[in-house]
Amino acid sequence: MRLDAAELAKKLDVEKVSGLLDIPEHRITGALKRKTIQYVRAKLELFRFDKPISSVEGGTSVFIKPFDIVRGFPKISRTLMLYPALSKHFSPLGKVAVEEKLNGYNVRVALIGDELVALTRGGFICPYTTEKANDLINRQFFLDHPELVLCGEMVGPDSPYVPKSFYGIESLEFFAFDIREKISGKPMPVMKRRALLEEYGIKSVRLFGEFDVDKAHIAITGIIKEFGDTLREGVVIKDLQMILPSVKYTSSLSNCADLRYAFEFYNDFGRDFFFGRVCREAFQSVEWDEDEAQMKKRCQQLGESILLPMVRTIKKKKAGERIAENVQIRVKSLDTVKEFEEYLRLVGVDAVFEEPQKIGDEYLVRIKRINQSTNDKTESILSGQLWS
Repeated sequence: MRLDAAELAKKLDVEKVSGLLDIPEHRITGALKRKTIQYVRAKLELFRFDKPISSVEGGTSVFIKPFDIVRGFPKISRTLMLYPALSKHFSPLGKVAVEEKLNGYNVRVALIGDELVALTRGGFICPYTTEKANDLINRQFFLDHPELVLCGEMVGPDSPYVPKSFYGIESLEFFAFDIREKISGKPMPVMKRRALLEEYGIKSVRLFGEFDVDKAHIAITGIIKEFGDTLREGVVIKDLQMILPSVKYTSSLSNCADLRYAFEFYNDFGRDFFFGRVCREAFQSVEWDEDEAQMKKRCQQLGESILLPMVRTIKKKKAGERIAENVQIRVKSLDTVKEFEEYLRLVGVDAVFEEPQKIGDEYLVRIKRINQSTNDKTESILSGQLWS
């Protein structure tokens, strides 16, 4: 049964949400009509902010029963030129903390009633990640601090979103990079957060150190270059007190890895995704004062990252193959597999699940995520359609 905007407004308790999030009631009712705030019928019913409203982040989740709110994770801006950006952005500060930006998928973990749930960047409950979070994270943290939410990265080969095998992780691990208050979204200072996580045995992202603002660019350039060929993604530069917003900076190899992946499914990604990463390469080359040989190497890596995966995709389609991404999950309960299938349908992902394989006390499930737009576009061009 589909509810109209008036029924949704009653279900959401607009007045209460308006007061807690400091959003005028008419903005909330208008967002319900436009479906900028969307109702999600799930095990725990919730409303999710599909886009930011006023000062409230997209991905914010409002739970109906028990009533609770988990603010969305704020977008982190990127610096392309380290020295001028850091000097300008962090100029009032003496020092900044530099932590690793892991190559995984963003998760917020919170206690809702007596259930520990994992929320995606978009504000949905992911059943698979929820099972993993319950296994990986000390529940006592939330019993002692029910008003807090753990923000972190899920990393490893058993990821249905961003599978990565170069971290030496067997299945999937959670690394916290932030602790925030549920309703206000206020972040905890860096060192206080790291100490609290250590107290409960919860893994943190790697801390490279604290650096003077006017010298941080030198340290960060050295860190990025030391990554070498490891495909590690980059760093996040943070105000120690978390008053100023954080900024991020990524490695060239990570940019190229993103492009290799995206051009394999070229029509499923927006053009901004491609353009932004090419810009990062150009600015980094200038800031690092590369000579002709270094620039040529960068150009070769960039060109191969763009062209080779796209050529492979076209050849696959020409040979009659279906363009799909192979991922896998590892679960303890087959119920989680069914719930995850339903979740993917809910968020509009076309996927084919293979039969689960029993491995010890877990089940390994291989999944083909179908990239329909790239399939359709490639097939139509191969059959003679013009590019417009």
